[in-house]
Amino acid sequence: MRGNYDKAFENVIRLRIMSILMVNEQYDFISFKEILEVTDGNLASHLRHLEKADYIHVKKSFAGRKPLTNYSATATGKKAFQSHLDFLENLINENKT
Repeated sequence: MRGNYDKAFENVIRLRIMSILMVNEQYDFISFKEILEVTDGNLASHLRHLEKADYIHVKKSFAGRKPLTNYSATATGKKAFQSHLDFLENLINENKT
């Protein structure tokens, strides 16, 4: 079977985070929070998990005096996510009747 199942994407929030980052060069914390409809703590926990796996890069800056945190998918993260999607697609295709 092509692709690899990755437990990092087992959680739907992390799966959605990576899906968003695959089609956007970067995404900020507030926008993630709004689109995913999660609490600050829940979102921060999932983002930390992906950061520890080296799947996302975090860039902190300021917009005026306001802190701004942006996230982007790393090359490792993109490759791992695509491999996970390939695994799922193959799993579906193998089980079609």
